[in-house]
Amino acid sequence: MSKYTSFPEPGDDHNPFQDPAVTQHSSNTEYATLDLYNPFDNKNGPPPPAYAATAPSAPQPVVPATTPPSRTTPTEPRNYGTSFTPQQTAVNATTAELLRKQEELEKKARELERRERELDSHALGPGATRQNNWPPLPTFCPVGPCFYQDINMEISQSFQHTVSIMYYYWMFTACTLAFNLISCLSLFCVEPSGGVGLGLAILWVLLFTPCSFVCWYRPVYKAFRSDSSFNFFAFFFIFFVQVIFYVIMTIGIPGWGFSGWIVSLAALKTSVPVGVIMMLNAILFTAQTAMGVVLLKRVHSLYRQTGASFVKAQAEFATGVMSNQAVRQAAANATASAAQGAFTGAAR
Repeated sequence: MSKYTSFPEPGDDHNPFQDPAVTQHSSNTEYATLDLYNPFDNKNGPPPPAYAATAPSAPQPVVPATTPPSRTTPTEPRNYGTSFTPQQTAVNATTAELLRKQEELEKKARELERRERELDSHALGPGATRQNNWPPLPTFCPVGPCFYQDINMEISQSFQHTVSIMYYYWMFTACTLAFNLISCLSLFCVEPSGGVGLGLAILWVLLFTPCSFVCWYRPVYKAFRSDSSFNFFAFFFIFFVQVIFYVIMTIGIPGWGFSGWIVSLAALKTSVPVGVIMMLNAILFTAQTAMGVVLLKRVHSLYRQTGASFVKAQAEFATGVMSNQAVRQAAANATASAAQGAFTGAAR
């Protein structure tokens, strides 16, 4: 039966290595077998075809891939060197917006505080009195403040800047008069015959400093505080006279106690340092006069915007005079005396 199949019978003595397929493969030198080929012995010859087909090939050189240059489309935004990204730009815009809103809130808070003070001041009533705070004197001083002044509370916001400038201008005039006293004192040291000018300089400091505050600064303060036509007219009249005195101070008439241009130029012949000091004082007098003219025009322009008039000033003056207790008592006494005199004459 073995002749019909390729499997031998169990009893047959069959050698598997004598199989014709194995012997044919062994006799064929084209196949790489362990007995026929040793790669360590054959150092010069090429390997058999079977090993040559499976031998690793030499690595191919790596060619770097070239990326095409990027192009910007017409709709794509171009970067011209700015280092801000869209996110950073949005953050900066948000920060600026928050700062602007914070400034607006602080401004509104200040306005609300001012209005609250105004309401508190109105709640005091017309008969209530406020504690004076100007001039700011120490507590141990035997003389107390004479006026109550609060520009942020009593003056409207549209006029606060002007009133503040007027206050600083008054301080500037006071300092200029004090410097004028120093200039006249220096002139007296080199020229003892100028004692009259020194005495008048002391008088001007003691006279003009408080009188200017009471006569023209307080009227303009009260005019803007209560829209008073009478105080406006009082300020215009007194301040105009004050500006005329400033012009005289700038000229510097000898013997009047003013270190103006004439006196300062004459002092250069006596002493150059004293002349320089007096010329500085003349420059301050000139600036004082120029600023006075500008402020007078500015207050007049604001006065025309407030709607004040001479008729209102007369009415306020009449009301103020009749509301004064001393004036009413004097008028009543005069009326009673006139009536009694007329009755006595008729009886005779």
